[in-house]
Amino acid sequence: MKNFTTSIFMLFMCAIFAQNTFTININSYELGEEREVRIYIPQSYELDSARVYPMAVILDAEYLFDVYVGNSILFAQKEKAPEQIIVGINQDNKRRYQDCAYDKLNSLPTSKSDAFYKFVRAELLNYMEENYRISPFKTIVGNTLTANFVNYFFIEDDPGFNAFVNINPYYAADVPYMIETEVHKVKKNSYSYYLSSGDYLSNKRKSENLTVNALLSSLNNEKFKYHFDDFSGATSVSSIGQSMSSAMHFIFGIYAAISKEEFETSIKELSPPDAIAYLENKYVEIEYQFGANLKIRERDIYAIEGLIIDKENGEYLRDFGEMIYKLYPESPLGDYYIGLDYELRGRYRNALDAYKEGYMKITGSIEDADNFYKNVERVSAKMK
Repeated sequence: MKNFTTSIFMLFMCAIFAQNTFTININSYELGEEREVRIYIPQSYELDSARVYPMAVILDAEYLFDVYVGNSILFAQKEKAPEQIIVGINQDNKRRYQDCAYDKLNSLPTSKSDAFYKFVRAELLNYMEENYRISPFKTIVGNTLTANFVNYFFIEDDPGFNAFVNINPYYAADVPYMIETEVHKVKKNSYSYYLSSGDYLSNKRKSENLTVNALLSSLNNEKFKYHFDDFSGATSVSSIGQSMSSAMHFIFGIYAAISKEEFETSIKELSPPDAIAYLENKYVEIEYQFGANLKIRERDIYAIEGLIIDKENGEYLRDFGEMIYKLYPESPLGDYYIGLDYELRGRYRNALDAYKEGYMKITGSIEDADNFYKNVERVSAKMK
């Protein structure tokens, strides 16, 4: 049964790929030739002409593109990441070595790979931004040699990307120190940097990546968010899928609903007004970065409910309720918190009116209505 369910899911994913993925050729002035790219557009793209989408550029698209697209669809369906526009650059073995080569003397791109850099930075990004609704947030992904190449964007004064995914990289000798220098300069924009390695690599390459990890882990800049995975028992092939999902979780963590870890590390000790501000700012950031105009999820409202009720004698319950009322006027949730504020203050008539208004909005089961009506009964008893 499990295998049958998995097969159905894979068929479903393939159907989405077929419907929303296409191939185009871009005539590149920088490269002096046409380059083939694959583009994935989310199903929702045509439904809202004002919505913008974060974009991911995938190098080595022959085998990385489908893996990234599959993960992006799954994460979006589970509300762990926004939907993304994804563009993959096809590179056969010969081309990838030309596209991403570097000079061993100074670790910088060769003349041919510099042309490829300009193709990605100027021509490809401009083409996508002129033809599609792209948000400010952009990710670039590479593996082994192409993973080293993505760092040439990071070390620029204006990187052009916000997130960098380095899967099992072959770092040029000086690139890690170029990254270190750039991290010290970062003051305005925030960047996410993902690195993976594992025991399936040669001892030399694994040792080099561990050295890079030690360097990047030691950098202290809140604008530089860094995550490292050291996979054990994987293979160079299986690590690609593991890296993709882990990187997506890391990069788009703010998009997901408040987790237990987020609550414990970022919210638990906040005062009620600061907790409300944290929640509002989380969704402002989601909209700005990813173009996703989400309402605050009800589960996130419940996540901070205890802080609002228990701290400072529930003084901010009304502010909390009014915020929710504006977001969800059709929901009884805002009325409940406003009513609870009145009840705790001994203003039972106002509390009763708020609870009754909320009760009239319930369209669910009889059990839901009965549970909510207990608020009305409780306050009515206090008034007697």
